[in-house]
Amino acid sequence: MNAVMESVRIPAAGVWLDADTAVPAAAKGVVLFAHGSGSSRHSPRNRFVAGELYTAGIGTVLADLLTREEERTDAVTAALRFDIGLLAARLTDLADWLRKYEPAAGLGCGLFGASTGAAAALVAASGRPDTVRAVVSRGGRPDLAADALASVRRPTLLIVGGRDREVLRLNQAAARQIPGETRIEVVPGATHLFEEPGTLERAAHLARDWFTRHLPV
Repeated sequence: MNAVMESVRIPAAGVWLDADTAVPAAAKGVVLFAHGSGSSRHSPRNRFVAGELYTAGIGTVLADLLTREEERTDAVTAALRFDIGLLAARLTDLADWLRKYEPAAGLGCGLFGASTGAAAALVAASGRPDTVRAVVSRGGRPDLAADALASVRRPTLLIVGGRDREVLRLNQAAARQIPGETRIEVVPGATHLFEEPGTLERAAHLARDWFTRHLPV
């Protein structure tokens, strides 16, 4: 199949969500991005990671988990970005949609979560073990997945900045609760947003290698 790049609207948990898809020809798999903490599909950091994945032959779906109206509300209250149940329900529906999306037909699905989006990704992975083949978290809050961690059996990579000490501690505690293959990668010198030179590139390469290993069916 030829490469496909398009903007789509996807029904999820009673709302319509905007998404940008990019699936290269002969893709090895496809990764659905879960944004969090006030971010969206326009996040420059996640778009950078998505670009690295695409270059490696992996398709990407960058979807907003909140509607535009909800984003405006969340910008004031900051409440919805921590509603892991809401985010996970929508991400699960997006994963179900992806199985029917023709350009991604037959491809293994991965989830990439940042910040609170990582918790939503883990909850979705726990509920869709037959759909989700691998999970990557960057600077994530897997601890917010709570009891769902005990049901995550797909390979999970937790990428944390070396200077993001509290989040590293939370990731270490969460990793002990995940029964499936789990690895923590600490990026030296990186703070929570991976803004330091070279740190986001390192995180993107770790994600690329993880998905390249685990997504092919």
